[in-house]
Amino acid sequence: MTPPRKQKKKILLVEDELVIGRLFRRVLIEEGFDVDFVQDGLVASEVADSKNYDLLISDIRLPGITGIQLYEKLKANKPELSQHTIFITGDTMNIDIQLFIRESGMPCLVKPFAPEELVRAVKKLVK
Repeated sequence: MTPPRKQKKKILLVEDELVIGRLFRRVLIEEGFDVDFVQDGLVASEVADSKNYDLLISDIRLPGITGIQLYEKLKANKPELSQHTIFITGDTMNIDIQLFIRESGMPCLVKPFAPEELVRAVKKLVK
């Protein structure tokens, strides 16, 4: 009898830049994760409400609603997912974003970064 297959961890990836999102999705799938990729914060909120995810990876600057607004909605509606969030941003000079990242306590990857950094951050949060 074969042992039961380990269930893949499910990730919701929210990135408005199509090429970057596709790259991150491919890298994470190659690492054995099940990844849903959306480009809009409002769509991400709707998808997160309808499915269960082990991890959220979200850009901060998004169409629809921002990654910050998405995170706040998750804190209210899916607190377990909000505690398994990785933010990505290229806007490191914005004081409000710096303050939010610090107060959230969630990891943040600053663009540009290597795909290996993303994989390390994901594996650290998803066991």
